[in-house]
Amino acid sequence: MKKGIFRNVIVSAALVGLCAGVVSPVHAASSDNIHPSLTPNKILNVSHRGASGHAPEHTIAAYELGVAMKGDYIEVDLQMTKDGELIAMHDETLDRTTNGTGLVKNYTLAEIKELDAGSWFNERYPDMAKPEYVGLEVPTLEEVIQHFGKDKRYYIETKSPAVYPGMEEELLQVLEKYNLVGQNAPSSKVLIQSFSAESLKKMHQLNPDVPLIQLISYSKPATITDEELNEYMSYAIGLGMNYTRINQEYVQKVRDHGLLIHPYTVNNKEDMARLLDWGVTGMFTNYPDRLREVIKNR
Repeated sequence: MKKGIFRNVIVSAALVGLCAGVVSPVHAASSDNIHPSLTPNKILNVSHRGASGHAPEHTIAAYELGVAMKGDYIEVDLQMTKDGELIAMHDETLDRTTNGTGLVKNYTLAEIKELDAGSWFNERYPDMAKPEYVGLEVPTLEEVIQHFGKDKRYYIETKSPAVYPGMEEELLQVLEKYNLVGQNAPSSKVLIQSFSAESLKKMHQLNPDVPLIQLISYSKPATITDEELNEYMSYAIGLGMNYTRINQEYVQKVRDHGLLIHPYTVNNKEDMARLLDWGVTGMFTNYPDRLREVIKNR
């Protein structure tokens, strides 16, 4: 491992190896129960929508591959059905990743369960196609947790409360049911991320011990002020953004404020290596096997 990255990881928490049991504050604004463990020789490898470069995104098959490829977290985007069920799906519409059409929120869970969530992948990526992907179901969040258990870690994305009122309450109810958050649950089992500051602040009000990651969208090269960072620190432990919009100066400024930084979605090994040199504390990738190899070779 190069000196620069080792030094960068040492100076603040790299939210991986969370079973180490060493608790270290991320920043002064964090509550006592929110601090992730410090493991200076490992970087967070997040399987983006599962190992979605190898299997249909947000299906049990993709999540299983992500776990097999040693991804540190199972990433789940949430949408909410007409009857209030939380499902694993990135888009607000069914069109791209199922044979359905229209807004998720206009369909019941039973109706969505009738859809094929795998055949599109075989059609779009014939080199990766497998017969068993045909007819895969859209899983609920609860089904994902039931399948993988509370020993796995989950990186969950919420949406705007204006789009899905009550999503935060429903999410906490599911997580509490499986002892993934709450008084007796380790905070490291779940991270909640969102582009919606409103959603994250609502989560923080409902349960200030759940660690939060603020996603940021940039349409041009990223800049960030001390005032913005101080505001994020009031409720979040880290930031996530498109890796193509940032540079080393940006990464170091975020790190200097004690915040974690998890760029997305990094699929090229050269990009992975460069981001590690810059000092990121983890990244999202459709190919957790590639990131694992890059980290291992350093």
